[in-house]
Amino acid sequence: MYVPVVIVGSGPAGLLLSHLLKRRGIESIILERKSREHVEGRIRAGVLEMGTVGLMRKIGVDQRMNAEGILHDGIYISVDGERHHINMKELTGGQTVMIYGQTELTKDLIAVRLEQGGEIVFEAEDVSLHDIESDRATVRYVKDGAEHSLTCDYIAACDGYHGVGRRTMPENRLKTFERVYPFGWLGILAKAKPVADELIYACHQRGFALCSMRSETVVRHYVQVPSDARIEDWSDDRFWNELRRRLGPRDAELVNEGEVFEKSIAPLRSFVAEPMSHGRLFLAGDAAHIVPPTGAKGLNLAASDVHYLSQALIARFCYNDERPLAHYSQQATARVWKSERFSWWMTSMLHRFGDEGTFDGRMRRAELDYMLSSKAGKTVLAENYVGLPF
Repeated sequence: MYVPVVIVGSGPAGLLLSHLLKRRGIESIILERKSREHVEGRIRAGVLEMGTVGLMRKIGVDQRMNAEGILHDGIYISVDGERHHINMKELTGGQTVMIYGQTELTKDLIAVRLEQGGEIVFEAEDVSLHDIESDRATVRYVKDGAEHSLTCDYIAACDGYHGVGRRTMPENRLKTFERVYPFGWLGILAKAKPVADELIYACHQRGFALCSMRSETVVRHYVQVPSDARIEDWSDDRFWNELRRRLGPRDAELVNEGEVFEKSIAPLRSFVAEPMSHGRLFLAGDAAHIVPPTGAKGLNLAASDVHYLSQALIARFCYNDERPLAHYSQQATARVWKSERFSWWMTSMLHRFGDEGTFDGRMRRAELDYMLSSKAGKTVLAENYVGLPF
């Protein structure tokens, strides 16, 4: 069976790409290793840049997002209990972010894709990519015990860090860059009222904390923990008490406890693979890069990859212009590295590394103090947080 584009992975990146291509009459099939229930149940980020919101509106999958999403004009940064406001809207000439869970965004994209007759093959096992340097590529997979084969012009690997896409790239052509941080985030989802009207990023001598939200009745909170921390050592009471300590006495009183219905620990790393394309294979999203969640860039960076890749594929299929595809990797990685820098910067400033009495520790604190005392410093944070232009 032939299809112009095979997309591996049904996360937001792959789903967005399929919708953007369909708008221009370009057919695609999405192959997903997990079940639909698993994909729609994955807990992920919830801060959308306006560029990502714009892509959702462009493809017309925005009704629920517009109704339930919460626009935020800024964020708070708390340092040892003292809260500072970063008014992003004022500092960027009107730019904001939207709070809307990635889980909900994924549900919306899947539902509309299937309603429009798009094909998503869930529980596609043993996916393998072949002939990526030939005139046409081949994708093989197993579904319900039967083997299937697709020929296509291009493969978009939106299948995450552990996916088959990057593994198929020739090792002698791929260069990777990585920074692993000595801590993780213990996160909870709970049925409770948010602590404040906007997110609070807390830098405290006991470690980092973040008070976020999914809605007016569901919160998403995090505390920094050692990289070898175990969930079973963190009772709900211990989490709530530690969160209050890191917010400081004033904001601790604003914490509303509620039923915790999800708890997990996420390690923090920075990772980039270059190039993001080879032959007929193109990487997007976590398949090519990982950012620590401090800067809220993971989902948004995947969306920017898809913006560039969709434009390049549209140029190829609609105008027979292959130049944008040849430049995709260079164009995408330029923005990737800027987002990696911002996420690394935010992570470095706000977390405890255990070396606060050394030169490096003092420098990180000086960076934070300068940023909070300078309009120029706050503007740098605001411009990056709301999202650099595509």
